[in-house]
Amino acid sequence: MAGNNPVFAQVNKQIQDGYAGFGQQRTGQPGAQPGGVQSGMQPGMFGAQDAVSQDQLENMYQQPPAGPIQTGRLTVDDVVMKTLGLFALVLVFAAGSWLVTRNSPGLLMPVWIGGMFVGLAIGLAIAFMKKVSVPLIVAYAVVEGVFVGAFSQFMERSYTGIVVTAVVATLCTFAGMLAGYRFGIIKVTSRSRRIFNMAIMGYLLFSMVNIVALLFGWTSGWGFGGNGIIGIGISLLGVGLAAYSLALDFDNIQHAVQAQLPEKYSWLLAHGLIVSLIWLYLEILRLLARMRN
Repeated sequence: MAGNNPVFAQVNKQIQDGYAGFGQQRTGQPGAQPGGVQSGMQPGMFGAQDAVSQDQLENMYQQPPAGPIQTGRLTVDDVVMKTLGLFALVLVFAAGSWLVTRNSPGLLMPVWIGGMFVGLAIGLAIAFMKKVSVPLIVAYAVVEGVFVGAFSQFMERSYTGIVVTAVVATLCTFAGMLAGYRFGIIKVTSRSRRIFNMAIMGYLLFSMVNIVALLFGWTSGWGFGGNGIIGIGISLLGVGLAAYSLALDFDNIQHAVQAQLPEKYSWLLAHGLIVSLIWLYLEILRLLARMRN
């Protein structure tokens, strides 16, 4: 299962390393019987306590099988709750950043640029760490909220009403991708993953070159493509990639649940969804701005 989002590298590795069957009993051990009772155990071995042990054993046999929650396995509910929590953090800090930068315009660019680079550094740390770091994931949501709030304020000053439109478009796209994946309209295959990976690498390289060109003054505005047909086409490509990234995220979550990974990976999966949502929102903002121009 090739991953699209770098933050899912740990999840994919755990699936490939054989976490399928996590929490299940091992069989085939010498002398083992159902319930973990060794074949050498006979009534009377424990003297006066034997009758109690037998009653306890009967109760164990009558208990229903342990579910994912009891065994510490990942569930869809875990991912949903973590995603909602991180999303709430993003919204709260975005609102705070929006209000601060609106009242203090001089802070707009420092908060926007600083949040962008700090968020990028934390995101890379999460992606390449061997362990799931909950504090870093929470910190990423906070920093990205600050960045998104400041950047949204900047865009709203330039294009009145654009933020509300972008938010509604992002939520509708998310709902549409989820419904499309759920009902099998949007397919995720090995071939589509390979195509996506190649496309996103090319888009990432183009974006990096575009940023360098803007910093050195070689281009202006939104960079290469400008506000014409080519620029709008580039933004449409970005929106399409970000939207399909959500479908791959849904597929990764489904595979992780089926592989019965530990519950701690729900944080990483939720983080991946937040990354894709923020990416989609920024791409939609840029597309709307180019269309307005």
